[in-house]
Amino acid sequence: MGEKGRDFLVILCLCLPLFAHSQCNRKPVVFNFGDSNSDTGGFSIGLGLNFGPPNGRTFFHQPSGRLCDGRLIIDFLCENLHAGYLTPYLESLGPNFTNGANFAISGSSTLPRYKPFSLSVQVLQLLQFRARSLELISKGYKDLVTDEEFNNALYTIDIGQNDLASSFTYLSYTQVIEKIPSMITEIKNAIWTIYKHGGQNFWVHNTGPLGCLPQILATTTENASDFDQYGCLQPLNNAAKEFNEQLRTLCEELRSEMKNVTIVYADIYSIKYDLAAHATNYGFENPLMACCGYGGPPYNYNPNTTCGQTGFNVCNEGAKYISWDGVHYTEAANSIFASKILSTYYSTPQTSFNYFCTS
Repeated sequence: MGEKGRDFLVILCLCLPLFAHSQCNRKPVVFNFGDSNSDTGGFSIGLGLNFGPPNGRTFFHQPSGRLCDGRLIIDFLCENLHAGYLTPYLESLGPNFTNGANFAISGSSTLPRYKPFSLSVQVLQLLQFRARSLELISKGYKDLVTDEEFNNALYTIDIGQNDLASSFTYLSYTQVIEKIPSMITEIKNAIWTIYKHGGQNFWVHNTGPLGCLPQILATTTENASDFDQYGCLQPLNNAAKEFNEQLRTLCEELRSEMKNVTIVYADIYSIKYDLAAHATNYGFENPLMACCGYGGPPYNYNPNTTCGQTGFNVCNEGAKYISWDGVHYTEAANSIFASKILSTYYSTPQTSFNYFCTS
């Protein structure tokens, strides 16, 4: 199917009630690992720092611990499973872990290891969470994830953006590329560790087009030749592509090395880049400009006056922007990203998101 055909199906899907709920044969349990792209409140809870208004204005109508005006991709995916939104692992008051937990923390990366809250630390938290859950179940506690459910759960991983973005602040392009294998190794170690503890189902997102983020565009000095036809920075996007190619190869290797596992590689880069490149086709305005920030066109991003700080401005709530604050995406954009993920056209192997709870 061609790109136009895919886009038509996605737009058609968006005209229907938001994602028909999946028909699971058993309770869907999801454990998520990542950064701010999928953090549902871990950073805010863990560090005691609130993401104030206008975050959360669109759907929750109040700050929700997410760096977004509403829901994230992981929220839409949970809705598709007819499951509750994932509770952050660090939530201490009234947590609900019946359908899994979210270990993602804003600002997280794969490196350096064992630094809060790197991917390796998030996996260690999972192992502690599992051991403690099984211990409590043995003592009669209810509404916790069982041993069988841990094994049958879906383990979603969405990390790498911060590794690349931070590396470009002090390394040359060549040095960043040379560092990528060590990032991939950390993801490999994470998957192997979960697998050795019974995990069988993995959903791995690659990283998005860094060179299209308003923050990057507003704070990076490059030559005109470094910009592509849509105004994105090619060197950063090329680095993301290299990271993604190595991640895709890793997923292929792990499928051949592990028994009785499913590892789905989701091409988030293509999904996000397509929206930036063809924003008007989806009814979006100013694809490279932040809705919430400071400075006005072309990017509305200033590192000294970011979204929520004194002096910021914000677009009208009904406006369709791709970027929320220069780094993170709006709920409107996230809904399209999720619908494309659910279409299966961007997944290798081409697998429905609910496969782990229907077999």
